[in-house]
Amino acid sequence: MRMLLIEDHPALAEAVASALVKAGFAVDNAYSANSALAMHQAASYDLVLLDLGLPDGNGLDLLPSLSANGQTPIVVLTARDQLSERLAGLDSGADDYIVKPVEMPELIARCRAILRRPGKRINKVLTYGLLAFDTSTRTATVGDIPLPLGQREIGVLEQLMRAQGQVLSREALEASVYSFDDEVGPNALEAAISRLRRALKPTDCELTIVTIRGVGWMLIKEQNQ
Repeated sequence: MRMLLIEDHPALAEAVASALVKAGFAVDNAYSANSALAMHQAASYDLVLLDLGLPDGNGLDLLPSLSANGQTPIVVLTARDQLSERLAGLDSGADDYIVKPVEMPELIARCRAILRRPGKRINKVLTYGLLAFDTSTRTATVGDIPLPLGQREIGVLEQLMRAQGQVLSREALEASVYSFDDEVGPNALEAAISRLRRALKPTDCELTIVTIRGVGWMLIKEQNQ
């Protein structure tokens, strides 16, 4: 899951981004309104966290542009706590309004709750055959047996499970799993998929990742011979 964090305070942005990355999100930081708009146009995001006090404008003025497609949820994260400001944020299109300071576990939980709403991006637990992925704990299990997966493999698995039988292109997977700041080698995605295949193979989940040459990858149920 990829998130755009619009926050002009570097230390706070780093702390929030670090917590989100540990929770399984890929995070892009924007420190101004102009950079936020440029990033939003260049990438597809699952959620936007928006500060209102930006050096080149009021975050409220960004809401119409950020929510233009009606699909990307927006959470305002700000120190402005007046009722009139909270109402203005929600009435301008924000899906939630969180007042700083906030505990990171609560922020992450509220972001996930928004993404679980009808029409949004995730369910709490994704299942495909005997394979289950808990989006809150970022863990995958086959039956009651946990799969030992790294963060990249978890990110790839989540996207493949949400697609369930549909092909995902390299561009779609990389856009969801990696942020702009991630150092991604030319074969990084293939390596993550290879590690994920090795983790799935000895289990009895009866799922496999197939490569559609020139198109992408898909997670499918193995055919019984």
